[in-house]
This record gives sequence, structure tokens and C-alpha cells, in this order.
Amino acid sequence: MAITTYRQALRDTLRAEMLRDENVLLMGEEIGVFEGSYKITEGLLKEFGPRRVKDTPIAEEGFVGAAIGAAMLGLRPVVELMTINFSLLALDQIVNHAAKIYGMFGGQKSVPMVIRTPGGGGQQLGATHSQNVELYYAFVPGLKVVAPSNPLDAVALMKASIRDDDPVLFLENLALYNTKGEVPEDLSTVQPAEIGRAAVTREGTDITIIGYSRMAHVARDVAERLAAEGFSAEVVDLRSLRPLDRETIVTSVRKTGCAVVAEDDWLTYGIGAEIAATVQEGAFDWLDAPVRRVAMAEVPLPYAKSLEMAALPSGDDLLTVCRETLRATGRSTVETAR
Repeated sequence: MAITTYRQALRDTLRAEMLRDENVLLMGEEIGVFEGSYKITEGLLKEFGPRRVKDTPIAEEGFVGAAIGAAMLGLRPVVELMTINFSLLALDQIVNHAAKIYGMFGGQKSVPMVIRTPGGGGQQLGATHSQNVELYYAFVPGLKVVAPSNPLDAVALMKASIRDDDPVLFLENLALYNTKGEVPEDLSTVQPAEIGRAAVTREGTDITIIGYSRMAHVARDVAERLAAEGFSAEVVDLRSLRPLDRETIVTSVRKTGCAVVAEDDWLTYGIGAEIAATVQEGAFDWLDAPVRRVAMAEVPLPYAKSLEMAALPSGDDLLTVCRETLRATGRSTVETAR
């Protein structure tokens, strides 16, 4: 095993899949000559040429539509959108075309394409460049939405996404690109992940913490802090938002008796609300305390660094809510632990 960054894991997997299947091509703004805004496509234009690494105009609706057409004709395009905020310019193509063609054509045509795009705040990019709007897409039948939180999952889920016959929105987070983890040096040994399967990244018995993408990282850190206080937290990394692994969520909460959901987007109508409903429907009789949610402040994200960090959910925020939830179960010694 080698230690590699999330960024490098993505780049290496794209290269490996392009070598494996000549129908895989890359499209996006500045991904060729400039090698990508985040250097995910570094060196790929030189290796594969402009036929398979295509720089596009700044016209998201246009090149996403072109990728849909290419996918319908048998290619497997991987589209890079510079940020998920810009996906809103291609919303009609993604929601009304990519997601619906298979069903509207009676299964005669599929759309095997991947849309890679980062989101998230903390980089002082302003309110219109720092959003997490994955809920817009997780809401839509016909799309698959994945959100790996570590380099190994990025490899396994990218492989699965490229090889899938449905359109997949592949969510990245700007804060994750430089994070590191173990990945086999030979990527061919990494099997494609099962899209729609969550991972229990830490076993526990006292409380379930559920997160995805950056907040799955935060959840694991908080679980370590709780362990130092004598509490056993189980961490569920969703990995996939559509389809959603409700079984793993419910099984975990039935074991621990309480749950806290952490997300990087707004609280109202968020992913956490769907998780809370899932827990209520599947584990209500096992709950010893209400399901709690931790999310960002319901404001357009400020540019000022201090205000931006205050608006984003933090490990301290999550720890506080976990402590309150444990205390509400009636079996906690949180007051003395604090």
C-alpha cells in the first residue's frame, strides 16, 4: 500500500480507466492544456491526446449536453465541472435529459457518463462558489450520486461510476483534495465499489454518527474525541446519496439507540432530513433520544474567513450535539466527562 492524496487517487484512476477502455474520454474547462483547475487531469492530454482529453468552452449547458449525446452513442465521457455551483447552468441537461433518457426511451438508450465536480466552503471563494447543492441531484430518479471521503473510496467509486451504465454525479470536496490515505500501488487490485452501499468506518455501541464527504472525516475525528471521554461512537460514511443505503443506517441506529447526522449543506430540506426520516421509519422503537442534525448556518456563505468558518459545521459543533444526545439517552455520564 502507498500513501497518496485524494487528488492523486482521482488522477491515477482516470488514467487507469482510460487505458482500460478506449471509449472513456474527458471533457471540461481547462482540463487539457492547463491540466485542470485542481490538477486532477495533469499529464493526461500529453498522454492521450486531444481526441480523448477535450478542453471545452465556458458553456456548461453546451458541453454537458454534448457529453450526453456522446454517451448515447456508446462513449463513456467523464465531464469535469469546475465547481458544483456551475452545474446549475447545466441543470436542464442533467435533470431533464441525462436522468430521463433511459426511462423515456423504454430502456433502448442509456447514458453512461460521469460528472465530476467539487463543492464545499472554507476556501474564501464567496457565496456563489462555495455551495453544496448535491440535494438537487440526489432528489432526481435516474441519477446516481456518490461522495467518497477518502482516497481509496475515490478510486473504487470512480471505477464504479465510469463503468456504470447510468449517469453518475461524482461529488468531491475542495477540502479533501490534499487529504491522504492508503491506496494500493497497483490500482487494478482495487475492485469497483458497489454504488449505494455505505461503509461503517468505525464500530461503536453508544451513538451513531452519520456523514458523507468532508463531514465523514469530521465524524471520525469526533468519534475519537468521544472515545477519550469513554463513549463508543459508530461512524457511518454514506458514500452514496442516491441510491441511499437505508439498511446500514437503520441497522447501526438499532444497535446504538441514537443518531446524529452531519452535513456540509443547509439544514432545512437537507440530506440530514432524509436520514432522520429514514431512522424514524426504520428504528423508531430502538431510539433512546431524538435524531439530531448538524449543518451549516442558513446563510449565503460569507467571504470573510472568520465568518465563513463560523458558518460551516465544525468538529466542536458535532461534538457538542453528540454529547447532548448521549445525555438525553439517560445512560450518559457526559457531565462528568466534560
